[in-house]
Amino acid sequence: MIAPSPTSVPADEQRWIDVVDEIAPELAATVAQDDVDARIPLEHLQRLHATGLDAAFLPREHGGEALSYATLVGVVRRLAQAHPSAATLWLMHLGAAHALVTMSNAESSAFFAAELKAGARFANALSEPGGGNLFLTSQTDATPAGADWSFTGRKMFISGSEVATHLLLNARIDGAPGFFGVTIDGTVSFPPIDETMGMRATRSRGVAFDGTLLRQDRACAPPAPTYANLITVGFAFISIGIAEAALLQLRAGATKAKPGASSTLAEAQWVRMETGMMWAEVQAAAALAERAAWLADQGDEGWLRAATTSKMLANEVAKKAAALAVRVAGGGGYLTKSPVQRIARDAQAGALMAYSVPFSQEMVGGWFLDRS
Repeated sequence: MIAPSPTSVPADEQRWIDVVDEIAPELAATVAQDDVDARIPLEHLQRLHATGLDAAFLPREHGGEALSYATLVGVVRRLAQAHPSAATLWLMHLGAAHALVTMSNAESSAFFAAELKAGARFANALSEPGGGNLFLTSQTDATPAGADWSFTGRKMFISGSEVATHLLLNARIDGAPGFFGVTIDGTVSFPPIDETMGMRATRSRGVAFDGTLLRQDRACAPPAPTYANLITVGFAFISIGIAEAALLQLRAGATKAKPGASSTLAEAQWVRMETGMMWAEVQAAAALAERAAWLADQGDEGWLRAATTSKMLANEVAKKAAALAVRVAGGGGYLTKSPVQRIARDAQAGALMAYSVPFSQEMVGGWFLDRS
């Protein structure tokens, strides 16, 4: 399903793609039940960590291999085909950890790198009630507490928080955005969860903070202009993996002989025509997203615009591919036992996650229209 690409994984990193290819069937085997149970697939995340994959993305000075963004998106794409929630949890975890290691002072960087290598889980506590797409600009002021600060408030849509040890958290410090590494303690609580319609196994939920200490020595410096956040670069490939899974299910259903039928759905002209266009759209979205990864690997500041554009497109393509899979599956695809209905629900998530598709559309349109 994944064709060769001009932005393919470096030869010396291919072994990590092979590792994920080997593990992916294990994820696919539990994806349906994890969705039903809204259960974080911790054993899969731990299995990925045990291979050394998480640590390999760390900078070399922290014992990692500084793996490329091409490898990052290759991993996310394969995980998302097999288990979108696990892919999302893994990307959020790695992105939070990598940001803390990259943007913290030397002592804190070493601490978080050691924690990642030891198997600690990380999550992002950025979105706030009513904050919408302004997840990088906290609406909640932290209170000075000596040389440190105290944070009381709520964060929303934190995937994997129940199994996390550390959080990348933002708060407003003297009117400006501030980012901190926070270790979960007794000041952090988990109110009853409002379960999502799709991506249920991420356990994306609200978390409450009551006087949580924001340590000055765990404050993050602003990222360098060329630092590409792993989550931003990889996000489009959650949707691309879902779209590819939808097409695989479509093909499996369309080519299956039905009792008493003289032909399969795959022989119907409308199915062939719509599948052809849908396949091309998925390939186009993937190529655009690979370009964002390539720019990030080149250290080109254009990576952010490319990543925003590719996420926007991939989100919409995933929804279209899933909708087509439902149409081709017919009534059978509407049954709860069908993987098609889960894929259709999962496909909605990317467009809602910040930056949402409408927000991205306005940004991308402005970049084009305002260009001199």
